[in-house]
Amino acid sequence: MKKQEEQSPDEAKRAEKRKAEEADRLKKEQERKNAYLLKEEAIEKATKVRENKQTEKRAAEEIEQSARDKARKDAYIAREQAIAEAQEARKLKDKKQTPQ
Repeated sequence: MKKQEEQSPDEAKRAEKRKAEEADRLKKEQERKNAYLLKEEAIEKATKVRENKQTEKRAAEEIEQSARDKARKDAYIAREQAIAEAQEARKLKDKKQTPQ
């Protein structure tokens, strides 16, 4: 009888085949992992670009809104001032027309 430590040529071939398959499986797994990491990195870059664009757009919109608000406020103040001046002019006109 053969000792267990000694392998027949068929068993040696199977062991070598298993080693080769394991190495191939590890290689494919590493390739999948690298592809996944590259994909995730690309997604992160795209997300950062999109976030930067959104931030820039938001900043521009805030500046525009601020300018519109200022213009609206200035127009309101000018309108109120014109009303006040018109009222003052009416008061003066009324004082001149009313006999005392």
